[in-house]
Amino acid sequence: MTSFVAHTTVDCHDAYGLSEWWKALLGYVDVEGDPNEPGHEECMILDPETGHSLLFIEVPDAELPAKRIHLDLRPREGTRDEEVERVLGLGATQVDDRRGSYGPGTGWVVLADPEGNQFCILRSQAEVDAGPPPPAG
Repeated sequence: MTSFVAHTTVDCHDAYGLSEWWKALLGYVDVEGDPNEPGHEECMILDPETGHSLLFIEVPDAELPAKRIHLDLRPREGTRDEEVERVLGLGATQVDDRRGSYGPGTGWVVLADPEGNQFCILRSQAEVDAGPPPPAG
């Protein structure tokens, strides 16, 4: 027997606000018949294409652990760098830049959402399929 991930849970202070932020980032939607509203202590959002869901739960702790969750995100369209710029425009902060860590055209960028949850933006599948760029020179 095995298990599967039913949903991914994120401990936070503002379940509604953070779920709205991640909806804008990922293109997720509220669960049909269970809309998220300000003041809700639990807010679930889901990917309309895959059904993957994220559950944001408010916790009373004054200090939340630094690494409550970590997601690796791959752009559905465009490139990694375009997605990084879009996400920064949504209010993310850059934590680390690992682009080129394993040669030209490789790597990822570590970002944080408004409450400090870290996540990575990977290269798009098209970029992965294309392979690394040819050497300069």
